Amino acid sequence: MMNEELKENGVGITHSPLSIFHSPLPCMPTLDEIIAQASQYMPEEDFAPLRRAYDYAARLHAGQKHASGAPYLAHLLEVAQILTSMHLDRSTLMAGLLHGALKAPSGASTPKELEERFGADVATIVSGATRITEVHFNSKLAYQAENVRKMLVAMAADIRVLLLKLADRLHDMRHLRNFPAERQEEVARETMDLYAPLASRLGIDWLKRELEDLAFAFLHPREYADLNTRIESSTLDRQAYVEAVKELLSTKLREHGLTDFRILGRPKHLYSIYKKLVAQNIPLEKVYDKVAFRIILHEVSECYEALGMVHSLWRPVDGRFKDFISSPKANMYQSLHTSVVGPYGEFMEIQIRTEEMDRVAQEGIAAHWAYKEGRAASRKDARMFQWLKQLIQWLQELKDPREFLEAVKSELHDSDVYVLTPRGEVKEIAQGATPLDFAYSIHTEVGNHCAGAKVNGRIVPLRYQLRNGDLVEIITNPNQVPNRGWLALVKTSRARGRIRQWLKKEEQERSLKVGREIAERELRRHDLTLKKLIRTGHLREILHSFSCNSVDDLLRKIGSGRVGVDAIVEALQPPEVAAVGEPPVQEQAAELETVARRKLKPAGSDEAIIIDGVDGLLTSISKCCMPVPGDEIKGYITAGRGITVHKASCPNFLATDPERHISVQWAPEARVTHRAQVQVTAQNQKGLIAGLSNAIASEDADILDMEAHTAGGNVATISVVLEISSLDQLARLLQRIRQLDGVVEAKRK
Repeated sequence: MMNEELKENGVGITHSPLSIFHSPLPCMPTLDEIIAQASQYMPEEDFAPLRRAYDYAARLHAGQKHASGAPYLAHLLEVAQILTSMHLDRSTLMAGLLHGALKAPSGASTPKELEERFGADVATIVSGATRITEVHFNSKLAYQAENVRKMLVAMAADIRVLLLKLADRLHDMRHLRNFPAERQEEVARETMDLYAPLASRLGIDWLKRELEDLAFAFLHPREYADLNTRIESSTLDRQAYVEAVKELLSTKLREHGLTDFRILGRPKHLYSIYKKLVAQNIPLEKVYDKVAFRIILHEVSECYEALGMVHSLWRPVDGRFKDFISSPKANMYQSLHTSVVGPYGEFMEIQIRTEEMDRVAQEGIAAHWAYKEGRAASRKDARMFQWLKQLIQWLQELKDPREFLEAVKSELHDSDVYVLTPRGEVKEIAQGATPLDFAYSIHTEVGNHCAGAKVNGRIVPLRYQLRNGDLVEIITNPNQVPNRGWLALVKTSRARGRIRQWLKKEEQERSLKVGREIAERELRRHDLTLKKLIRTGHLREILHSFSCNSVDDLLRKIGSGRVGVDAIVEALQPPEVAAVGEPPVQEQAAELETVARRKLKPAGSDEAIIIDGVDGLLTSISKCCMPVPGDEIKGYITAGRGITVHKASCPNFLATDPERHISVQWAPEARVTHRAQVQVTAQNQKGLIAGLSNAIASEDADILDMEAHTAGGNVATISVVLEISSLDQLARLLQRIRQLDGVVEAKRK
């Protein structure tokens, strides 16, 4: 399906999509063939170093096998051939031949040896690629996240590291059918989630499409085979349609005085068609734009002239025109995109661009990167992967492995929506993104102080989902700051990360303030201050005992409740106290613990909550979900208020920072009462409230609060806050309420 276009780009693919399961492997390329291909753009003096690198690799990997079962040297040659097809420089081709040198089983080389033999550039690229260790599939999430993190850092230092890894992965995918069966799906999944989006971000369109199709075949083999068969069955009809449209376009362009142009017609690759079938839930027959046409001219002015001709010939589809010439994508992609209703009522996608734009669209960053003569990259070149360095900078702040991997996937996948700033600049943003996402994409401070938004001149709520072509203006207020509710309003991982970062910083500042107040209050009881403890050196021992790096670190732990009341008294008890006749530490701790218990539960009752590994902490039952004994519960470490206990399924708890979660459980035979909220829906009739009150009283529960209102259809809704002792008691109570005359529903809120 993609053969013609891939050959056009020098990739040399000889298999159709379905043949990845059936055809034999292509013959191993020779070094002479690679040099002949490289001679089209590389000076002759570069060939001798390539031969030296090949000879060294051949000795180093003699007898070694690749994961596909082929000789490892064949893998190295095919990777080098892919890099040559991308017209990369001598150092990158040599690195392709040597990228296994640092971990060869028989006498691995060293970075220093590579530098002495082949130069610093080659050693840097090979070392960068080798530091990105192979992901151990089915491994722990944290290990996989760390490997991805290493790769992002390495490729930000030198983009050629990523180009080498992409060529390496393409070779693996072409031979994936020969990998062990248990690894095939995992390699394909990583390719679809990480490597194909990276190729897309770098603008290497042919590579992205081939990686997606190859991964698609292993991730959804049944759907792939069915779709491929149905597409191939209509090849002759589709080819005739393509030729007819190309002829008509050529005639019309010449009539408008345009004579120097090329027209290409190609079917969309299988995975893009599959995504459309799934997203729109339509049969294949309804996918009308299965064919895309490309008009390639020489001047930008000719592109717009051709666009006018196309729109005069066929009716354009509303909302499907995009001008990436005046507003290029982040990867410097430029083209005019339009969809029209073509012959026989078929929808067609038409792209219009210059020869230079087409080269960049196919080769991406490899078309720009200036290494051939040892020159540094230009400013324009550097901007092409500036997004990568910015991405890595803020991803370093994400410590949770799951959040990190989700953020990487979110950032790397293509943006689906293009909106405008008040200055007319085009911004790419994810499907479903809101004005709050847009604000954070401009600058963190704009997001943090976002008070509202105007879209197309009209004020919209922050939950509004942006659409293509929207003109977005952010309204800021210096007094506006993020709140936890914003996490439910944003779509992008970048905005979510910035909001969490601000909330975490705010909680740390609050914890520091509360912790300082607690520490100073306790010290005053012993006629001491923090300054005095610092001077005596006693505070250094306290910091060490609590694994704190600074006084502020200790105070934050005190303020956040991670250090218990009894621990505070013991840790802040200086040796000098014994000489002034203060009450023993045990008595003071007992007194503080008694005060804490009074805040926790009614006097005389047993402890209701057991906190894993921590003693003496204040706890409170969350008012949002009101868990009772029998519910599965989790704890959240608050800033200065101890531990709040939630139901494990509570949405508010699930939206909090995972780093502040703590395991808790109900104490056995706890005799503490708890609040629970019950909602009753019933017919509005006399005696309803009285019957409800009697039912509650019969189960020995107390009513703390009650609200009732009526709606249309003579239906009453009653919300009751009860004081109960267990989940079993609540279940019996609900069953009794449901038996009352006129009650339609009774449930716990």
